[in-house]
Order: sequence, then C-alpha cells, then structure tokens
Amino acid sequence: MRFRLTDDQRALRDGVRQLLARRFDTEALRAAVRGPVRLDRALWRALGDAGFFALRLPEADGGVGLGLPEAVLVFEEAGRALLPGPLAATHLAAGAVPGAAEGETVVTAVDGGLAEWLTEADVVRGDTAGAVPLRSLDPLTPLHRVPGAAAAPDPVAVLLTAAEQLGTAVRVCELAAQHARAREQFGRPIGAFQAVAHLCAGMLVRAETARVAVYAAAVTADPADIAAARLLADEAAVHGARDCLQVHGGMGFTWESEVHLHLKRAWVRTQRAGGITESEELLAADLVAGTP
Repeated sequence: MRFRLTDDQRALRDGVRQLLARRFDTEALRAAVRGPVRLDRALWRALGDAGFFALRLPEADGGVGLGLPEAVLVFEEAGRALLPGPLAATHLAAGAVPGAAEGETVVTAVDGGLAEWLTEADVVRGDTAGAVPLRSLDPLTPLHRVPGAAAAPDPVAVLLTAAEQLGTAVRVCELAAQHARAREQFGRPIGAFQAVAHLCAGMLVRAETARVAVYAAAVTADPADIAAARLLADEAAVHGARDCLQVHGGMGFTWESEVHLHLKRAWVRTQRAGGITESEELLAADLVAGTP
C-alpha cells in the first residue's frame, strides 16, 4: 500500500515548519538551553492560535476537525525543531481541559512513573503525590519521578511520541549529510569516505523505514501498528543521533551544536507512554495471537 500526503497535508506540514522557524529557530533553541528552564507561554499561545492543540477537535467544538495523520505530521515537525513542553499531554487534553485547545492552559500528565514540566503546568492529569524532581538528561525536559503503578499508555500518546522521534531521526540525518558535505579532511569532504557514507546511509534507511511505519499507523490506528511504529521510531531517533555524533566527531558534543540535544531528547522520549518494553510486549502478544 502506498501512503502519499495530500496537498492539504503538505501545506499543513510546511506551515508548521515555517511557524516554528519564526518562533523557535536554532538561536531560540540555544537561548532556551542557556537560560533558566521555563516554558515560553507566548510560544505556547502561538501554537494554540495555529491550531496545534485543537487539531483533532471537531469544528463544531471549536477545533480544526482534522485527524490522526495530520497530528502525526505536526508532531513530526515539533520533534524536528526540538520544541520543548508537554505537547502531547496538552494536545490530548484539548476539549476536556478549559484553555488547553487555545494554548492558554499547559497540561502535563503522569506517564510511566514520570511527569514532564510538572512545576510549569497549570493542570496535571494523574496523581503526583510523592513526586520527586530528577536530573533530566535533556536540559529542556524537566522531570519528576512519581511513585505508584503506571497506567496503561494511551495509543495516541504512543503514536505522537513516535512522530516526535521521527522528527529527530529526520533532522539528525539532515545534519549529518550537511556536515559530511561541508567538512573536509585530506582535501576531500568527509562524506567521500566509505565509513562516513555508510553511517549516513544507515541513518537515512532507519528514518525512512520509521516514517513509513508511523504514517501507516496514523492511518490504521491499530495498536499493534502503533507499537511497531514506536519501536522503529525510537531506534531511528536514538541510533541516528548517535551516528550523527560520530559524523560530527567532537563538535557534536559542544553546546553550539544541536546534535547532542537531539540525542538527549530522544533518550527521554523512550521513557514515555510505557517505554519501549510496553510496545515490545504489545507487539509480541499480537504476533503470537495471529500465529496459526
């Protein structure tokens, strides 16, 4: 089966990319990393005005009236830009929590024993009794550990996380290719060397494989498809960011580079929505159930 974006879907993706390029470009990302970890409320409201959170709400309820495939495209762009904040939790709360759809209310949720942006949120979904702050790997994702049993993950939250991971996988592939063309050693671009070329090719294959899986899961909304997409997207993001660091060498670890930020965010995302193990168990159960 072929999955091709419609003209409207491409326009939506391009519009979100342009919005983020204006409101959260590379300089804004670096400034956010250097400064105190605070959620940009003006940016959050701008996302609300653009329909980011109300994308799947029916038009009769004041939403945009689009579906899961469009939400995946939007969250892919958010992942590509390393947009900080509890995006999925606020998106899922639109229509249920006043102000969430408009970006006036920041919503976070207890997810797999963790809560992101707990102190910045206006509304918290889930019990946060006994929450303890953690030192997060990602400087733009403050975390709290929340004791107690973890609830079953929402499949939509799993898929939106996979879409953000896909955004990182695509972005680090772009960064690696750009650096491989521009950086020279021994009078040649480093991309001309086989070892670097193989790293870049592997990143591209993983990113495009994850893209197909994520887009397909957005169409079918099948839990097993979503689990498979999550696993492929996690691998593409984490493995791709690590390979991108290899292509950049020591430069990738510097604060001037965004490469290490993609790796750190990708690691944090792997703990969301039940983590990798939850998706592995769901996919394994589906495969066993389908065995004759």
